[in-house]
Amino acid sequence: QVQLVESGGGLVQPGGSLRLSCAASGDIFNVQTMAWYRQAPGEQRDLVASITTTGSTFYADSVKGRATISRDYAKNTVYLQVDSLKLEDTAVYYCNAGIQRFSDRVISSYWGQGTRLTVSE
Repeated sequence: QVQLVESGGGLVQPGGSLRLSCAASGDIFNVQTMAWYRQAPGEQRDLVASITTTGSTFYADSVKGRATISRDYAKNTVYLQVDSLKLEDTAVYYCNAGIQRFSDRVISSYWGQGTRLTVSE
């Protein structure tokens, strides 16, 4: 069994900063690309940022220049730092990772339960 657990959401004022964390645990042989998605009310879930095993990163235009994704390979943890927060950053943020299980070497995509970020005055 594999779990992804996010943390770090909350209420932040516009212009503020926030750091989200997501830790993978359980039956893990290796972790491939890790990513953050977000879903605003009434909207589809969109990719925010991703980071590969070699450290290559991708950012959505909506957060480019304001967000930094990083990972701790030893801890199977991915982080998302977002600065200069805007009202439109309000959403539930989900962690996603491609993980190869130790028990059967099967690679699957896993999701966390989500953490809510609200940007408001």
